[in-house]
Amino acid sequence: MTQEVRKVKRKDAKKAKAENESKVVETTKKVDQQIDSNVKPKYGPIVTFPYQRVWSRCILILGVLFVVWYNSKNGKEISLAQQKDVLLSRNQVVECSDDYKTDLDTFPNCTPQKCSRVVTDKLVSTTEVDVLLRIAKSGFSFGGSAGGASILDLHSGALSKGSGMINIYTLNAAREIFNSVDLAIYKAVRTKIQHTVAHNFGIDANNIYLTHPTFFSRMTNEPAKTIHDEYWHPHVDKETYKSFYYTSLVYLNDFGKDFEGGRFVFIDKNNVNMTVEPRKGRVSLFTSGSENLHQVEKVTSGTRYALTVSFTCNPEYSISDPAFQSAKKKT
Repeated sequence: MTQEVRKVKRKDAKKAKAENESKVVETTKKVDQQIDSNVKPKYGPIVTFPYQRVWSRCILILGVLFVVWYNSKNGKEISLAQQKDVLLSRNQVVECSDDYKTDLDTFPNCTPQKCSRVVTDKLVSTTEVDVLLRIAKSGFSFGGSAGGASILDLHSGALSKGSGMINIYTLNAAREIFNSVDLAIYKAVRTKIQHTVAHNFGIDANNIYLTHPTFFSRMTNEPAKTIHDEYWHPHVDKETYKSFYYTSLVYLNDFGKDFEGGRFVFIDKNNVNMTVEPRKGRVSLFTSGSENLHQVEKVTSGTRYALTVSFTCNPEYSISDPAFQSAKKKT
């Protein structure tokens, strides 16, 4: 009996405790309600209107949509190759444009079997790129645009100077700038690129030809003086030069070290940008049609050096490699 009495007492105690807690909660609620009813808003009654919850949600959704639009209006950026990367080969396939259709019958073994962008850091040796950079710097020392973009074309001798062009081969100093060994290295690099183009785009290397313009470029942050200094506009190589079928670039110094800005940007559909950061010795290859609309960002500091090597399917537009003998004759 004693244990049963204890159990009953425990149950009664728990029940009484629960009832007391419930009374305390109810009392607290009543006090809070009374306080709320006595407190008046500082600036008058709270404004309410029909469908207030619906309108609030609509405003929230519009805010989210605005944030999404604002973050996407400048386009999405994807890195194809960063300066810190060391790439054996990276290939991005793109759908070929209609730019080559009219030439399928004329140059069936040269028009691209597939269109893409290729980046490699293993094609040109350190020695080769050092020689190319030295040729570029030596040549530009005798000229240079008054604006931010200068070119040196070893094939024609064209060199930017001030707001115009001169023929570097008319200078007696041309013999000191160029020598047969350097030009042999230049030719070796061109040959490597030509075979790499053929391999990546499914064509025979003997069916493509070096074409004009093939040139060194130097870019700085100097303000543009002529339209030729405005290198940063989006463009298609095949529209600018009808002879172009394949474009390649050899970067001669480093983004983030020797210069800022100056990245190469492919502009794709849906406002997506694929970027290539220049790296010394890096080679970028791509088909020259409108599938590869692109631009070069403005250089903001330092000096950017590169070599553009272009190829055609039409032998009528082919050019020969520069030769030391031709430089001698023109001095």
